[in-house]
Amino acid sequence: MNAHAAGSQFTAADDDGVAKGDTLLEVKNVSLSFGGVKAITNISFDVKKGEIRAIIGPNGAGKTSMLNVINGFYTPQEGTITFRGQQRRAMKPHHAVRQGIARTFQNVALFKGMTTLDNIMAGRSVHMKSNIGWQMLWHGPALAEEIEHREKVEEIIDFLEIEHIRRTPVGKLPYGLQKRVELGRALAMEPSLLLLDEPMAGMNLEEKEDMSRFIIDVNQQRGTTIALIEHDMGVVMDLSDRVVVLDYGKKIADGAPDEVKNDQSVIDAYLGVAH
Repeated sequence: MNAHAAGSQFTAADDDGVAKGDTLLEVKNVSLSFGGVKAITNISFDVKKGEIRAIIGPNGAGKTSMLNVINGFYTPQEGTITFRGQQRRAMKPHHAVRQGIARTFQNVALFKGMTTLDNIMAGRSVHMKSNIGWQMLWHGPALAEEIEHREKVEEIIDFLEIEHIRRTPVGKLPYGLQKRVELGRALAMEPSLLLLDEPMAGMNLEEKEDMSRFIIDVNQQRGTTIALIEHDMGVVMDLSDRVVVLDYGKKIADGAPDEVKNDQSVIDAYLGVAH
């Protein structure tokens, strides 16, 4: 079965109490430094529920640092993050996951010796309730829970069209498929907000087209809000509802793709002038 033709079987993200089009995430006056080096300086922007929000900029602009602040890996010295109405400055990554924020990485972060199925199943751990005793016995509540979560994982495998590699150790897969498995593991967490850090880095044209299609389907079929970092400007312009542009840790533009593309400060930043 092709899940693209049967999206009704691929369940939507959990209700997060935020209406579509309202602010799901707000970054307000965030600054982050490492010693004397300023990675992010007084940045503010928001992400609306249901949109694809791109964060772009030249190398060293502070994009990945920004994602690391959002998912709790870094704690900013100034500013706040408000997610689903809850404001905070410091939070651990596992707390971010439990609140509904999932993440992929620039460099694929998978368990290379484990199969595609087991890697995606690892993303379900946040939803597992049975205690360690039942899990060790693989009986009673743990068995029932395993079956339930396995069904969710199989839906994701079908959705991402990776049935043929479900039993393959991911270390043996080509890079493009590894990125797709990592996306699957993030989807298994059923996030309200999905953070994608250069999901198409290192891909050829065909792989980029496939990943773009899956990102759109995740957004439209699941209703998952997405914030992504991407260097391919063609991809950004095609996928994004809104774009925020960083340069040397500062925000230089924010708006619709066409508006940002024609902003002189953005043009200058990508051409390496005006510094």
